[in-house]
Amino acid sequence: MSRISSLKVSSLKYAYNHNNLILNGIDLNIFEGEILSILGPSGCGKTTLLRLISGLERLYQGQIKIYKKTVSSSKVYIPPNKRGLGLVLQEKVLFPHLSILNNVKFGIRGDNDSRKNKALEFLKLFKVDQYANSYPNNLSGGEQQRVAIARSIAPNPKILLMDEPFGSLDDDLKKELREETKKIIKKNKTTCILVTHNIEDALSMSDRIIRLKNGKIEEEK
Repeated sequence: MSRISSLKVSSLKYAYNHNNLILNGIDLNIFEGEILSILGPSGCGKTTLLRLISGLERLYQGQIKIYKKTVSSSKVYIPPNKRGLGLVLQEKVLFPHLSILNNVKFGIRGDNDSRKNKALEFLKLFKVDQYANSYPNNLSGGEQQRVAIARSIAPNPKILLMDEPFGSLDDDLKKELREETKKIIKKNKTTCILVTHNIEDALSMSDRIIRLKNGKIEEEK
């Protein structure tokens, strides 16, 4: 059975102020349900690539397609909220004025009871359900990161982008959450791109790994 291409990046280039290319000719074809990890040193363009795919940055040259629909090119720009993506950033970016429960409910569709039940289910999976009625500033950095992961996965996005999602967690919890996150992603047939500097994260999560260096894909395995 032929695989479905969920995300295609073609001849992508990006530079700040059109000088010094950060990404220089990136070509990627990622299939539905595949987990791809992107490794590389700081400043090689890993996070920039995620931001371009999500629409948080506009590309300089090239094209990005999601399920064969162009979302970014020199002539097309679809904003982030119209791309159907889940996004976990290093900054966590929880809504400070919303409770933890309402943060996770935010992107879930349906009636209030079903949204609440699903949000609680994901908070429990990521071991932060005891904080459902608390607010982000009452949680530690690691706890906030777990909420951020739960919030990004709960709406069941077609594509999930994760930037160092396990970086602020201790080793035992990190291993447990990697396994749980991978299980949910595979169950939902979600396409996932994981940006990390941690080879253990990449090896335990991924179907495929690429390495970026000097704005180019240096290695793939």
